[in-house]
Amino acid sequence: MAAIPDILVLYYSRHGATREMANQLARGIESAGAQARVRTVPDVSPLPEATRSVVPDEGAPYATLDDLAQCIGLALGSPTRFGNMAAPLKYFLDSTSPLWLSGALAGKPAAVFTSTASLHGGQESTLLSMMLPLLHHGMLIVGLPYTEAALMRTASGGTPYGASHLAGAHSDRSLADDEAELCRALGKRLARVALALRIARAS
Repeated sequence: MAAIPDILVLYYSRHGATREMANQLARGIESAGAQARVRTVPDVSPLPEATRSVVPDEGAPYATLDDLAQCIGLALGSPTRFGNMAAPLKYFLDSTSPLWLSGALAGKPAAVFTSTASLHGGQESTLLSMMLPLLHHGMLIVGLPYTEAALMRTASGGTPYGASHLAGAHSDRSLADDEAELCRALGKRLARVALALRIARAS
């Protein structure tokens, strides 16, 4: 029996909101018949010689370059930091030059998601900035079409560029129903595209 192909859900989360989104995307991915491999990245230390545990205290394991190389698609998530992705995720992406040199990610689909403290706190600019390294890798960007009814209903997070969430100033707002629905929809769409591309390449 053939193994179920993996789609990597790679995120950084400080207070848990982006992690919650990642779990919803994973549900959408698995509803489409793929396997979600959920991974995170460690904090960036201000101390040059600081070390970290190989295994995080809680949540998903840390990602490796092999996770990226082996996946058939990628969902990339980060809280916004002044309209951009958080430094730990950028730091990890900066280490992916070997994959760029080999073209390991070229032609694979990717999607992005983010969480912000305020409604106009840079959701869309963060999503767009997260696409840039993925485009350099030759990945194919998958967004959310307006055929998703929740995209028109939502009063908080949700954009055509990717899933988003309004976490609040104290990061204490749970995912709204529409936000969670859009996360699952994005995961499902990413998985369907990834599986279709995999079949097309095999034929």
